[in-house]
Amino acid sequence: MDFHTAEELLALSENMSIADIMRQREIVQGETDAETVELRMKKALKIMRDSAHKPLEKVFPTTGGLIGGEASKLNEHAKQGKSICGSVLTKALIYSQAVPEVNASMGVIVAAPTAGSAGVVPAVLFALEDEFGLNEKTLVDGLFTAGAVGYLMMKNASVSGAEAGCQAEVGAASAMAAAMAVTMMGGTAAQAFDAASIALSNLLGLVCDPIAGLVEAPCQSRNAIGAANAITCAEMALSGIKAVVPFTEMMQAMYRVGCKLPAELRETALGGCATTPTGCAHNCRIFGGCN
Repeated sequence: MDFHTAEELLALSENMSIADIMRQREIVQGETDAETVELRMKKALKIMRDSAHKPLEKVFPTTGGLIGGEASKLNEHAKQGKSICGSVLTKALIYSQAVPEVNASMGVIVAAPTAGSAGVVPAVLFALEDEFGLNEKTLVDGLFTAGAVGYLMMKNASVSGAEAGCQAEVGAASAMAAAMAVTMMGGTAAQAFDAASIALSNLLGLVCDPIAGLVEAPCQSRNAIGAANAITCAEMALSGIKAVVPFTEMMQAMYRVGCKLPAELRETALGGCATTPTGCAHNCRIFGGCN
């Protein structure tokens, strides 16, 4: 019960869901039992829920002080009826800002697939739960689907910003969340991969340029983009729009683009936002040693 490409997984999905295929893979490859696999995913779900909700009540001080309070501000703005994004997207934006705040304050998060992109999957997950009253099984199925896409990304490309830029982190997370959303809303496996491919293509070439080398900015705001992108692509796929490029090919394209990015744009903090005058000033403030 293993698979190496989206095509192999789609062939397997003729007889069972992506979520159940991923469950079976974890049982076989992890040499464990179904109950343990389920409990581990439910633990991940709980950690995601905590990290997505805690910053709505309390602002957490972060290492660099570059972020903090964004989720709370968005939440208060929404309560005042001033949101321009609509219910689902507004909720996703709130949660997408919360998880990076917990991460940057040394709190517990679920890397999905990385710490820098950890807000994308929970943002979409809980926005859909809030809006449609989805049950725990639907959420867990969604996470197993996201896990399958993340596994394929690691097998065929990369989820490392240091290796392939932020397209490999937030881009991968967005693809995972898009497929997850399709599954949670009753779409097919083929539609899930259409959504994942479109999501990845939309963020192709996104660089990794953390200010002061910290996973705070622009990482946090890019989680919002990843979540919004995932919701948009899931809606497209659910409506019957197909990806022009199959997901396996899109993963390979992303990796080729990532390999061509200069080192300055792959998590070294030597380019992009990190080397703007303001970015450099923050680096001096946090670490000192600047004239």
